[in-house]
Order: sequence, then C-alpha cells, then structure tokens
Amino acid sequence: MPKDVPPASEASDPRVRKLLEALRSDPTTGAAIADFEASRGAKGARKFGSNGLKANGKLFALFTQDTLVVKLPRDRVEALVAKGQGKPFDPGHGRLMKEWLTVVSPRASWTALAKEAHAFVSGSKR
Repeated sequence: MPKDVPPASEASDPRVRKLLEALRSDPTTGAAIADFEASRGAKGARKFGSNGLKANGKLFALFTQDTLVVKLPRDRVEALVAKGQGKPFDPGHGRLMKEWLTVVSPRASWTALAKEAHAFVSGSKR
C-alpha cells in the first residue's frame, strides 16, 4: 500500500488521515506508521489492537468507536478525564481499562496525545 494512502477503514475520517500524516513525518513515530500500514493488508480474525499503532510491539494507540484511544499512565488518564478531554476506555466487556483514554473532546490534539502515548509505551521522554 502506498504510504500516502490511509488504510481503507480509516480513509473516510480526516482526523485519522491527519494523525497518520503527522506521525509519519516524525522521526520518533514514523516506523509505527510504516508498520501499521504494512499490516493493514493482512487477513485473519480481528483482535484487540489489530487496528492500532505499536512501538516495539506494544500497542500505544488504536482507532475504535469512531475515535482515538491512547495508552497513558493511569494518573494522566485520570487528569485528562477530569479536564473533559476523554473517558476511560471500555473495550465492551464492562471493565474499564485504566491506562487507556478514549478521546472525546473535539479540542483534544490527537497528534499530541498519540505522541505522548508513544513516548509512554516506548519508555522515551519527550
């Protein structure tokens, strides 16, 4: 798949296209986008994280429920929830994932949150 074409399932969402482009052009996150785009053609059962971005094999962001979900430290998720930026992620089994934030605010920067999640998961300081 050409790198300037977003995956079919996300192609209609301009927020996803903008995020992928921003992360692709960043030297610290570009490899995650290349891996994501390479995996989009794979067939098989969909499992948790199959529509997500990974750093060193660890999931740091995914696209679900028509929004972005990012992995951040629990206290950071709590702070963002308190600010109205998001809510704890519920994968559908009734138990919230406390280190995952579902971004709900239209004012929240998907790019900044995804980069923060990448740094958290990869153990790097930004």
